[in-house]
Amino acid sequence: MLRAMETNRIKYKFYTVALLLAMVVAAGTLFLWKVEKLSIVDSFYSVCATITTLGYVHKSFSSELGRVFAIFWIIMSTILMAQFLMCLAELYTERRQKRLAKWVLNRRITTMDLEAADLDGDRQVGAAEFVLYKLKELGKISQEDLSYFLEEFDRLDVDQSGTLSAYDLTQAQTNQ
Repeated sequence: MLRAMETNRIKYKFYTVALLLAMVVAAGTLFLWKVEKLSIVDSFYSVCATITTLGYVHKSFSSELGRVFAIFWIIMSTILMAQFLMCLAELYTERRQKRLAKWVLNRRITTMDLEAADLDGDRQVGAAEFVLYKLKELGKISQEDLSYFLEEFDRLDVDQSGTLSAYDLTQAQTNQ
């Protein structure tokens, strides 16, 4: 549920930025067409060249009013373009992550996977080991993270029983 809400938030943000960018492009085009007296095609070309930082020095923003407009419009449009590209990349990354998750969750587990999932080397994979293996496959957790947590567990497991109890925690805290 939270994952779907996050995806919808990314889509909503993308559409919002795209709409704002379209409005800024339209405003710049109309301004150049009406105030600077460029043709509609030259106005649109100038706006696109300016937003993408290519520049279009020939005709655009030659009047004093045009230059004042340009000061604010160029900053705003460039920021919106950068935001648009960031949202596009975020949307693409989210879709790739979903495809990877679907692939990981739907593929059949092999004996090689079973060996890789066997963290304690007992040739059996428990539920916890299986879940950790799947999380590693999804990129949600790394081997370094697991190593850190296992070291912490070993440090807290004072009686070396392989489980944590209130006694272990009390002893670990008094030893510090």
